[in-house]
Amino acid sequence: MAQSNIEWTELTWNPTTGCNKISAGCKFCYAEVMSKRLQAMGMKKYANGFKLTIQPDALNIPYQLKKPSTIFVNSMSDLFHEEIPFEYLQQVFKVMNDCPQHSFQVLTKRAEYLSKVASKLDWTPNIWMGVSVEDDKVLNRIDYLRETPAVIKFVSLEPLIGPLTNLKLKNIDWAIVGGESGFKARPIQKEWVEDIQNQCRKEKVAFFFKQWGKAEFNHDPLDPSIDSDHPNHAKGGCMLNGKIYREMPTKKPIVRKQPTKIYLRSSRTNSMEKPSKNYLPYQGSFL
Repeated sequence: MAQSNIEWTELTWNPTTGCNKISAGCKFCYAEVMSKRLQAMGMKKYANGFKLTIQPDALNIPYQLKKPSTIFVNSMSDLFHEEIPFEYLQQVFKVMNDCPQHSFQVLTKRAEYLSKVASKLDWTPNIWMGVSVEDDKVLNRIDYLRETPAVIKFVSLEPLIGPLTNLKLKNIDWAIVGGESGFKARPIQKEWVEDIQNQCRKEKVAFFFKQWGKAEFNHDPLDPSIDSDHPNHAKGGCMLNGKIYREMPTKKPIVRKQPTKIYLRSSRTNSMEKPSKNYLPYQGSFL
C-alpha cells in the first residue's frame, strides 16, 4: 500500500503487477515505465518488470490499514486481465468484501471480460467499478460496465485523446477526465472537456477534471494550478474556465429488502388471517 499522488484517490494497492497493451490509451503507459524503473532498482516485487505477476503477499495489506481510506486497486496492472487466475480474482474480491471501512476503486480496460465474470463475484457496496475510455473507438466499454452489479460505476476518460460526443452516461455515477502527460503526450482539446462536462450535467454524473497533462495543452496559460506550489497542482494545471472541478460520486446506502410476509386465505371465513404462534409466514418464491 502506498500513498498516491493521483488526485482522485488516497492510496494504491497492487495485488497484481504488470500488463500488456490493448488499445490506443496504453501507448505511453506510465505503469510500464515505472515497473521497469523499479525493476532496475532491484525491487523484488517488480523482478518480472512489466510481465503480468500475481502478488499474494499483498492480499493482507488492507486488513492492516486501520484508517478508512479510498484505495485505487491495481494502479500498476489490470485486475480483469484474462491471464489472472479467476480463483485469485475471487481472493482479491474477498479482501475487499472483508474491509467495508475502505472504498476500493477498480479500473479496467478489459470491460468485456469484466462483464463475463461479474455475476460470479461478490459486489459489496464499497467496491467501485470503472472502465477506461480514451476515444470513441472503445465506447462499448461503458455498456459492459453498465451490466455489472457494482453500486458505484465510473468512467476514466484519461488519457483523453479524442472527442467523446455520445457517452451514454445513464446509470454511471462518476466521470474522470484528464489529458495525457509525458514527453510524447498527445494533446487534449478544451472543446472535448467542455462537451463531456455538459453531458455529465445532463445525466447528473459527478464530473472530476484531473489535469490538462502539459502546460501547453492548457487553454489558460495563467492557470495558477500549473504552479507546483499550488495546493491543487496537477500536471499542466486543472482549471477549466477558471474553476476546479473535482466532484466525487455520492455513496449510495444499500437498502436490503425484508422477506415479504404472505398470509394464506382462510377457507372458513374467506378472510386474511394472521398466522398463529405455531405458523410461520411464507418466505419462499412463487417461481
